[in-house]
Amino acid sequence: MKTTASLSAKLIRIGAALLLTALVSIGLTLWATWKLGGGAAALNEAGRMRMQVWRMTSAVQAGLPERDELVRQFEQSMQLLRAGDSTRPLFVPWDDEVRTRFREVELRWNAEREDFLGTPDKPRSMILTANEFVEAIDGFVGSIEQQMAGLTTLLNLFQFLMMALAIAGAVVMLYTGYLYVISPLDQLRDGLRKLEGGHFSTRVEVASNDEFGQVGASFNRMAATLESLYGSLEAKVEAKTRRIAAQKERLQALYEVSAFLAQSNDLKIMSAGFCERVRKLMKADAIALRWSGDDQSRYLILASDQFPMQLQEEERCLRAGICACGNLGPEARTRVIPIVSSEIAPLQHCTRVGFENLISVPIRLHQKLLGEIDLFFKRDITLSVEEHELIDTLATHLASAIEGLRAVALEREAAVSGERAFLARELHDSIAQALAFLKIQVQLLRAAVRRNDTERAERALDELDNGLKESIADVRELLVHFRTRASGDEIETAVQETLQKFQHQTGLKVGSRIAGDGLPLPPDVQIQVLHILQEALSNVRKHANASRVHVQVDKGLAWRFAVNDDGRGFDADAERTQLNVGIKIMRERAEQIGATVDVRSVPGEGTTVSLMLPPNPRSRTHTVEAGEA
Repeated sequence: MKTTASLSAKLIRIGAALLLTALVSIGLTLWATWKLGGGAAALNEAGRMRMQVWRMTSAVQAGLPERDELVRQFEQSMQLLRAGDSTRPLFVPWDDEVRTRFREVELRWNAEREDFLGTPDKPRSMILTANEFVEAIDGFVGSIEQQMAGLTTLLNLFQFLMMALAIAGAVVMLYTGYLYVISPLDQLRDGLRKLEGGHFSTRVEVASNDEFGQVGASFNRMAATLESLYGSLEAKVEAKTRRIAAQKERLQALYEVSAFLAQSNDLKIMSAGFCERVRKLMKADAIALRWSGDDQSRYLILASDQFPMQLQEEERCLRAGICACGNLGPEARTRVIPIVSSEIAPLQHCTRVGFENLISVPIRLHQKLLGEIDLFFKRDITLSVEEHELIDTLATHLASAIEGLRAVALEREAAVSGERAFLARELHDSIAQALAFLKIQVQLLRAAVRRNDTERAERALDELDNGLKESIADVRELLVHFRTRASGDEIETAVQETLQKFQHQTGLKVGSRIAGDGLPLPPDVQIQVLHILQEALSNVRKHANASRVHVQVDKGLAWRFAVNDDGRGFDADAERTQLNVGIKIMRERAEQIGATVDVRSVPGEGTTVSLMLPPNPRSRTHTVEAGEA
């Protein structure tokens, strides 16, 4: 039977029992010893009474005067035996025999006391009386000795019992130690040795609920846990390996899809490739990518893979809320939808082709809902936490990629618009004004012909000829602007080509100086720099009336370009519309690359146009040449 007492309680109980037994035995021994001590003192006193009797007899026969003192001492001894003395101790071990013997002594003393105090008539009879009195006292002493013998036997018995108890206590303590301490420790030690040897099925017997029993139960639980861990370790390792392999596969798929999205520049190719890869990754039967953009009331199929053509025609433009697809709320999350439910999918298009479940993945960018990825399955499907995170991440990457394409398209559109605005300004400032001038000259020519004014007609024809030449020069200059290309990292070549064309068109003497050593300029920055230089040279041709032009290029941490002419110069405060428009155009281009344009001119002393670039310049818009747009 399993006991519930603790080891300390068991040891306390056994120790208390042994202590109580020892105390009782010691108490009984002390009692017997005390009785023997008191009886021995009484036995001595009674024996002394026999001597006192003979002394009194001798004193009476000899007529000695101390017989009264002897009688008094005898009576004191009688009184001491009768009452006892607890201080010595002295007491008579009374029983019936002892009391009878003592009463006989008292009767004889009372009968013969007067004889011991007076003068006996017959000394011989006094001796006989003393003999009889001594015999009575001997009987009393004998009864006391008999009692003392009994007490001595009892004391010996108690001592034997104490010795037996000591042996029994030692045996009990040894047995208890073996039963409650040594044996459980041996079992635990044997169990630990077996565990060390790999025998995880080892168990120890638990027969109590004490400390060792609790340790044994803990040992059994530990052994069971080790056995379970060891038994399932291989399965756990295999499961962990499969999990790691699945995670690796998902990460690889995420990397491949992300790389594909990053490399794709066409929306149609990107959407189709994304659908194909995601369908294979999720092992879906079909996939459809629906896009809503800012209009959340309708969803357009942007791309699909293995999606039946009939369903593509029927759901090409799907109104929100009439089907399980395109039924997203503001807080929609990725979910598995059983599409057989008529309440969720009243159109029931998918059930006709055997689809049973749908995974709806909202496409968001910056908390804005843009569309939905629909994965169709012809079987039951459950979505794990890892798959849930993967498909959400892929949807986010898709939204970022599409928005990136949209941003690039907007930048291209802005670049084209900027180039068109530039072309319009150039046409307005040069060719349009020249054509207006030519129109006036044609009207003057007609008037001169009607009046037969040959001289005025010749002047008009000369003006028409000069105007046409200027218009042709302006057109060529525009063509130079839009055919300019940056030569990789070397802007010097492009600058030299620009100066050569300018010298060929104008016949002016052109000089240049390039100095310093700096980092190459980005291609988009080079384009803007060349346009600004060409605009500065165009202003020289149109307005400066110069004979020499010099271009200075200083390369360094911050590049500097300067165009200097020896023309007539101008007053910066004067109203010069065409020149102001050219300077405005240069400054607008400079702002796009974070640069500044400084124009300094003194009438009669020429003009200097300086372009200062910041360190590490970058174009704020990706300008595209007219030919590329």
